[in-house]
Amino acid sequence: MPKEKNLKATINTKGTEIAVFSTGNDADYISLTDIAKYRSDEPNDVIRNWMRSKGTIEFLGLWEQLNKPNFKPIEFGGFKNEAGRNTFVLSPQKWIAMEVQ
Repeated sequence: MPKEKNLKATINTKGTEIAVFSTGNDADYISLTDIAKYRSDEPNDVIRNWMRSKGTIEFLGLWEQLNKPNFKPIEFGGFKNEAGRNTFVLSPQKWIAMEVQ
């Protein structure tokens, strides 16, 4: 998520408030942390487990490929091969910092 974000709105689903952010250039983001709070009092654990999944990594890679002209598929391929292994760990912060984006 961009550093400069403005709260645009909140939505309520199944009793959980979920923040929606906007950068003002038609790019809206929903709070993954707020969504994970529905599942657990430890939303960071829910997100880390979700981000370990090979399917999640494949989805994120496809999104990057379709939306970012500087996407590096070769570097991403090596990373994708690690996804799903017991030793594989990924956080949103690591994903944002990766050079494959």
